[in-house]
Amino acid sequence: MTPGTSRERRKTVARLDFEDPDRVTSLLSEIDLVADDGGFADDTRSALVSALADVGDPDQAALLLVRLAETGGNEDLVETLLSDDDFARRLFAVLGSSRALGEWLTAHGREWELLQHPPTSFSELLRGVALSVGADPDAPYTGDSGTPATVTGADAVRALRTAYRRGILDIASRDLTGQTEMERVADDLSDLAAALIQSALAVAAANLGDRAAGVRLAVIGMGKCGAHELNYVSDVDVIYVGEPTAGVSEDTAMRAGAAWASEMMRICKDVAWEVDAALRPEGKAGQLVRTMDGHRSYYERWARTWEFQALLKARPIAGDPELGQQYVEQIASRTWEAAERDGFVADVQAMRRRVEDNVPDKIAERELKLGPGGLRDIEFSVQILQMVHGRGDESIRAKDTLSALAELVDGGYIGRDDGAKLGDAYRFLRTVEHRLMLTHLRRTHLMPDSDAALRPIARSLGYKASESGDEADALVRRRKAQAREVRRLHEKVFYRPLLNAVAEVPGDALRLTTKAAADRLRALGFERPDGVLKHVEALIAGTSRTASMQRLLLPAILSMFADAPDPDGGMLAYRQVSEQLGSTPWYLRLLRDEGAVTNRLARVLGSSKYVAGLLGRAPEAIQLLAEASDLQPRPTHAIEMKMFAAAGRAKTPEDAIAAIRSIRRGELVRIACADILDRLDGFAVGQALTSVADATIRASLSVAGKQVAADADIGIGEYPVDLSVIAMGRYGGEELGYGSDADVMYVYDVREGHDPEYAAKIALRTVELMIKLLAKPGADPAVGLDADLRPEGRNGALVRSIDSFREYYERWSQPWERQALLRARPSAGDDVLGARFVQLIDPYRYPDGGLSPTELREIRRIKARVDSERLPRGADPTRHLKLGRGGLSDIEWTVQVLQLQHAYDHGGLRTTSTIKALRAAAEDGLIGREEASALETAWVLVSRCRDANMLAKGKASDELPRLPKEVIHVARLVGYPDDISSDRFLDDYAKTTRRAHNVAERLLFA
Repeated sequence: MTPGTSRERRKTVARLDFEDPDRVTSLLSEIDLVADDGGFADDTRSALVSALADVGDPDQAALLLVRLAETGGNEDLVETLLSDDDFARRLFAVLGSSRALGEWLTAHGREWELLQHPPTSFSELLRGVALSVGADPDAPYTGDSGTPATVTGADAVRALRTAYRRGILDIASRDLTGQTEMERVADDLSDLAAALIQSALAVAAANLGDRAAGVRLAVIGMGKCGAHELNYVSDVDVIYVGEPTAGVSEDTAMRAGAAWASEMMRICKDVAWEVDAALRPEGKAGQLVRTMDGHRSYYERWARTWEFQALLKARPIAGDPELGQQYVEQIASRTWEAAERDGFVADVQAMRRRVEDNVPDKIAERELKLGPGGLRDIEFSVQILQMVHGRGDESIRAKDTLSALAELVDGGYIGRDDGAKLGDAYRFLRTVEHRLMLTHLRRTHLMPDSDAALRPIARSLGYKASESGDEADALVRRRKAQAREVRRLHEKVFYRPLLNAVAEVPGDALRLTTKAAADRLRALGFERPDGVLKHVEALIAGTSRTASMQRLLLPAILSMFADAPDPDGGMLAYRQVSEQLGSTPWYLRLLRDEGAVTNRLARVLGSSKYVAGLLGRAPEAIQLLAEASDLQPRPTHAIEMKMFAAAGRAKTPEDAIAAIRSIRRGELVRIACADILDRLDGFAVGQALTSVADATIRASLSVAGKQVAADADIGIGEYPVDLSVIAMGRYGGEELGYGSDADVMYVYDVREGHDPEYAAKIALRTVELMIKLLAKPGADPAVGLDADLRPEGRNGALVRSIDSFREYYERWSQPWERQALLRARPSAGDDVLGARFVQLIDPYRYPDGGLSPTELREIRRIKARVDSERLPRGADPTRHLKLGRGGLSDIEWTVQVLQLQHAYDHGGLRTTSTIKALRAAAEDGLIGREEASALETAWVLVSRCRDANMLAKGKASDELPRLPKEVIHVARLVGYPDDISSDRFLDDYAKTTRRAHNVAERLLFA
């Protein structure tokens, strides 16, 4: 280029991102890269200076380059740089990122030639470490073979230091220029450390002579060195194992081994870093070298959880290779037993918290290793999964974090997205950590707190200034974002409740199809373990990710089923649900990541064929188990809105009712799961089921009404009739059970100006269509609507006008019909008509003066007839829930007689709820509080047993089961403890119902 003015040339340098362009111009002019007047002599020099400006700290690089070029014997350095772009790139990257390496180069003449002519392979450099002290790199020194170093003392230390720095220089140049990924950098650093230790052993043997004889010594790499994850500057953790050679006593051999190891450690410290043996048995207080038996005894008897965790990384790195391998096979393999120790998971979690608690708050955010969202979060997450699941799955036993993470992802133990995020974060954190250490070749994990110190790090990582901030800002923002994400994923994985469940499963039982697994299933309470294992085999067959995740989940789930009333049935239901969901991505991920879901699902499926059947038709409802709040029953209006919206999107009445019934099924799952998981009492279950029924009938009545109107070509505003559905029986009392039909009556009123006969036909068509659609067989449970309580029963009109109801009740109603009206409640249709109906029937169900003697005798007669004639043939009156002694009939008739007698004068009795009426009667002194308590206790117990029958068997039954196992099943669903016996439960049931029966007899027939 053509030189311009000095000012223009300095502008050219300034544009190249030097902090002090004038100083850089002055420096570079000394080595003829910039002319004396500040200009570039040619384009080659201009390009070279541009490359210099593109490194982490270009001002530092310029200063070190000048110092290096002016060192004696380096007169050709600049010309070499001008002719070799690759060399320039490597040298500038090192000088701009590592002041320590730059100063080392200036102090060591022509060592920069290593960057000009890199070794053909890194192994060549590793051999050079041993050769620098005259050791044989191909013959590891053991005690019986191999040759000690020929260079000893201070000369050996200097030679090893140079060889080691050459290795660091080679790794750093490849790292900083992007030729080597982070994993390879850590791997090479680990191999370099191992080579140094091996060579130091040879020097130590030469230094000690006979004092190192008589022992075979192996050095076991631990921590990052053992896992091939070493940093540029790090203590190297090791454990020593020794064995005496022939004819040497153990004590003598261990003394020799300790002397040898100590001398090696001194040499390494003088060369590069400390060799830390604090992970050995008993820590720093323990003997430095132990025999294999000594290690074995310690780990069998005394080792703590963290010591087994440390063994995850153990590998032989120097010394006797055969002895080192024996250590790994016999001692380090014990890490896979540690997860079965009592409190293992809690121990590891507590250890992580202790480490974090020791980080001062003021630096926690900058701490890359130990702080929240740092390297330890990732490492502990990976290691706890390995130790818990690796007992039964050898494919996840890799020593290094990234390989182990990849294996955990492949095995389904961590989700793909989560694994990718953790892997990216780990690489990022380790790379930043490497850059920090390279600056001064000092051990640090703390990000600087000044932009000036951060900027070179950020630039070396490729960050650029932008409108939102400079390079340092970009680096800090990424660190903070990743810290938040790592912390979230760490808490998701590390505190996964499933870990505790799997850790409690013996290692042999993790191999799901072994005889040991079958024996364990039998011990856990499975009656047909062979059948259960067939289900297991079907779920884990193949190599798909789904099969892998099932292998992860099933050991814990089987243990959870063991705590349920029907483990075998639960496993069958689990298989059916799993096969229906197939490879649905969220299903197994939900079970793996949300331990509460797994536990809840096992308890539900192992307790209820009813829920299993519902889930079989709607397995997606399992997602309700993820959040406790999702198990709370929804209010009627919320369910109703959802049903109306779904019906509105349907094209046909059949599709609309199918949508309504599908929503109903989901709500039944919600209620039943909440019931089984003890989140609802019996009274709340009845109200929740009633809310679902109300919403279902309201939405279905609307669908039927619109279709009838369309078929009759009735326009808006021309519908001839108001229609209301009146809830009766337990439905009217908001006391529905899982197996209850909805007792109803249908009332209509002709709208003004319409033909009564035509209106009656429209009302009947609407009701009949609704009944037909709701009862139609399909994927969802049918809705039974029972209108037998209407006037004249099955012989009477299905739908009556309100005037017809008035006439009937005035002229023909019987005491039992007025008794039935006590539970009448408008549930759907026209609200005004419903209110008018209530106004109509109140005088009949709450009569002035109560019951006449004749009416009371008639009710008693009917009750006695029910007791004697309606009990099914062969039924045990002490176990029948509805008609047995102290059953629902006894209690409800007693309460209803009290209402008929006293509701006119006592407003609290004017309720359709049995329990509310009973409590009101006690409050008003109509019955004693102890009598009311006896009736209420029995009513709740019997109602719960009735629901429990349905939940357990999937079909309604009004009698307690006969088989002891089934009785216990019902008892546990009712809320009795897990260790309840059938006899104890039946005794309790008998006492409760007998007390209620005595009260009912006294009140009804006295």
